Amino acid sequence: MKIAYINPNATEAMTDGIVATARAALPEAEIVGLTNTRGPAAIEGPADGAAAVPGLLDLLPVARQAGAEAIVIACFDDTGLDAAREQAGCPVLGIGQSSYVMAQLLGLRFSVITSLPVSIPVIDGNIKAHGFGDLCASVRATGLPVLTIEKGAPETIDRIAAEIEAARREDGAGCALLGCAGMSPLMSVLAARTSLQLIDGVAASAHLAEAVVKGQSVALTSAP
Repeated sequence: MKIAYINPNATEAMTDGIVATARAALPEAEIVGLTNTRGPAAIEGPADGAAAVPGLLDLLPVARQAGAEAIVIACFDDTGLDAAREQAGCPVLGIGQSSYVMAQLLGLRFSVITSLPVSIPVIDGNIKAHGFGDLCASVRATGLPVLTIEKGAPETIDRIAAEIEAARREDGAGCALLGCAGMSPLMSVLAARTSLQLIDGVAASAHLAEAVVKGQSVALTSAP
C-alpha cells in the first residue's frame, strides 16, 4: 500500500517530520511526502490556507502518478480537503478529521491544542462541519507559531504540555488532539508529560487510510 502525505506549506523540514511519524505508525506501508513549494511557509489562519490550496491541488496528480492509493492532507486545518476529494480519484483524508474520528472511535471528549488563536475559528468550523461538535470540549491555542512548534525547543514543549494539562483540568477533556502537524514529532515527549490520552493526526490518518483502502478493496471485490 502506498500513501502520499501532502504538506500544504512550503517547509520541507515539516514534511520530513510528518513522513517519519507516518512511517513509524504504519511501517508496512510505503509512505511518501510531497511539499507544496508554492504555499506559505506555515499555515496560520484562513488566509494562509486559501493561499496554499492551488499548489496543494496541483500535487494530487503527482501523488497519483507515483502510485498513491490514498492521500493525506498534512495540516490540522484540513486545508483544501473537500476540493482535493473532488479531484484526487482516490480516498483523501485530513489529519484534523482523522483526529476527530479517532477520538470518536475511542469514545472520548476531546480538546484540540493548536498553534495561534487565528487558527481557532478554522478548526471550530471544521469540527462543526464534520459533526463532532458534541464531542469537543475546547479548542485551545498555545500562542506559538507553527515553525516555532516544529523546532521543538524545551520551552515549546513546556508551553504545549501546560495547555494539555489545562484542557484536562479546566475543560474536562478525555483526550487532547495535537492540533498542528509540527507537534507530531513531539508526541512521545508530550505523552510523558501528561496522564491525558493524546491523539496525533498524522499517525491516526495512517491507520485510517489503511483501513479505508482495504475496505474499499473488499467492497469492490464483493460487489455483484
